Amino acid sequence: MISFLIRRFISLGFLLFFVSILVFFLLWLSPGDFLAEASIRPDIPESFIEEMRQNYGLDKPWYIQYLIWVKNAITLDFGHSMSYNIPVMDLIAQRLPATFLLSCTSMLFVWSIAIPLGILAAIKQDSWFDKTSRFLASITMSIPEFLLAVLLLYLIARTGVLPIGGLTSVNHEFLSPIEKILDYLHHLILPTLVLGTVGISGMMRVMRANFMDYMREDFVRTARAKGLPEGTIMFKHVLRNAINPLITSFGFAFSSLLSGSLLVEKVLNFPGLGLLIFDSFMKEDQYVVMASILMSCTMLVFGNLLADILLAWTDPRIRSSAK
Repeated sequence: MISFLIRRFISLGFLLFFVSILVFFLLWLSPGDFLAEASIRPDIPESFIEEMRQNYGLDKPWYIQYLIWVKNAITLDFGHSMSYNIPVMDLIAQRLPATFLLSCTSMLFVWSIAIPLGILAAIKQDSWFDKTSRFLASITMSIPEFLLAVLLLYLIARTGVLPIGGLTSVNHEFLSPIEKILDYLHHLILPTLVLGTVGISGMMRVMRANFMDYMREDFVRTARAKGLPEGTIMFKHVLRNAINPLITSFGFAFSSLLSGSLLVEKVLNFPGLGLLIFDSFMKEDQYVVMASILMSCTMLVFGNLLADILLAWTDPRIRSSAK
């Protein structure tokens, strides 16, 4: 297992290196830069624009700019945001916790709902519960996340039950520590519902199919022949095998939630990393885009690493092959 982790961390370094080169080159190929909008304004002298371009190194070839960026990035200096006028790491540190927390609550919500529903639908195959859950899952999967966000936002605005934007209340700074935590959780309910509802449908269908496949395996018939209780067979033997494909997809699901919640963040005005990447890309703030994409790639690798560790914990065969 130790050698496996070492290989993963080495591959992470190569992955981030090649991704950084590709992203930097594509950003360089895009027309204009963050000074393009300022250069067409008549009240800003051209000499000032050229001075700014030299100060940020935009007058140098792209590979020289990249080497300078890599040299600073090794020391965790990812540059200065040209649009927000603060260090990039400070900017990401402000946005990443919100998206990370939203991803964790969404994953917890999806797994805690989808897995029990999928198991129950598989055990009660072709019952009214199975047919109803599959029908609702098909409807939910056909609704885009941004449309679901708009619909829920409309309903919440009409009822006033939940806050409809932001991460904290106006009086957040004046609350006690416990009240601050509750305030965070209160604002996370709506975006968690939006991100999680679509994910529940897909995961429930996968869990149902996997569970039904393993219910027909020979080891299940053998366990019944030995007189084991039905609950032990379903939740100790069948579930441990059926959940492995879901654990395998955990890394991809987590990274997609971390970086793919742009539409939800935009509609719900949630101060997350996805919205930051979009705004920075539109403003051609390349240092923020670089650091944000590398952060997403890192979370993808660590999500897959965590999925491998969970697989080794649930499946003894994987533990023996990793030695």
